[in-house]
Amino acid sequence: MACFLVPAAEAVVTTVISKTLKNKENNDGTLTVAGKIKWLNNMLWGGSALLAFEHLWHGEIVPWFPFLTAAGNPEDMAGVLHEMCTVGVTMALLVTVVWGGMVIVTSIAQKRASKSSVADTAGGTR
Repeated sequence: MACFLVPAAEAVVTTVISKTLKNKENNDGTLTVAGKIKWLNNMLWGGSALLAFEHLWHGEIVPWFPFLTAAGNPEDMAGVLHEMCTVGVTMALLVTVVWGGMVIVTSIAQKRASKSSVADTAGGTR
């Protein structure tokens, strides 16, 4: 019903954060914090858009107020809020955890690449 609103809200926050930070690479070609937050931002917006389309496809979102079919009935709003608190929060956390894993793997790969390039440079000058 409205589970996509939670990751979309997190995406709004990451958009603000990424706009306040400069999205440039460091001189050594590694991504900055802003670049890594941009990954999270893209993942959240993409997932939210797909979920919103799926809800639209199933007729749960309509082009007139209150936009969610369940929001028209106050009794159904409890179900909407429950879904947002359970499914929406779980999805937002899962996307954030996957992003965190991507950042860790990328950081490890960049450290290994920089160590090997330093070792190659040091070994080649002798």
